[in-house]
Amino acid sequence: MRVHIATDHAGMEVSAHLVQQLTAKGYEVIDHGPREYDAQDDYPGFCLRAATAVAEDWAGHDDADAPAPALGIVLGGSGNGEQIAANKVAGIRAALAWNRDTARLAREHNNANVVGIGGRQHSREEAAGIVEEFLTAEWSGEPRHTRRIGKISHYETTGEILD
Repeated sequence: MRVHIATDHAGMEVSAHLVQQLTAKGYEVIDHGPREYDAQDDYPGFCLRAATAVAEDWAGHDDADAPAPALGIVLGGSGNGEQIAANKVAGIRAALAWNRDTARLAREHNNANVVGIGGRQHSREEAAGIVEEFLTAEWSGEPRHTRRIGKISHYETTGEILD
């Protein structure tokens, strides 16, 4: 599976650890930056590039298809802004995960294709566990979850809210 990853200065240490671990496990990891530490860098560009790459990999992919063609990881100090930025990309469902359960449920119930993690909120090992859970969990495809995602996608493309 292809994994797109991006961070800002606050998540560089965790990101480097994840890239190394995931590559060793056989994932095709594409690092969208940054390449050098800059305490004044801005996360949106990095995270938007990673999310756009995930969306491009998902283009034409039916949510019922398994497995996911690619997933993404966005990191920062809290993961909040990074997850918000990723969610601005059409077709992205980015979820902020703070433990293994929220990462697993993001995939199983929401078919999230990007996970946001706070690099300053977790040790490298904790972050790796969250990512492992996210990458190995599978979309349940349950009708209630499919219906809910459909309503979100409908709004995203039409601006119309369905009850």
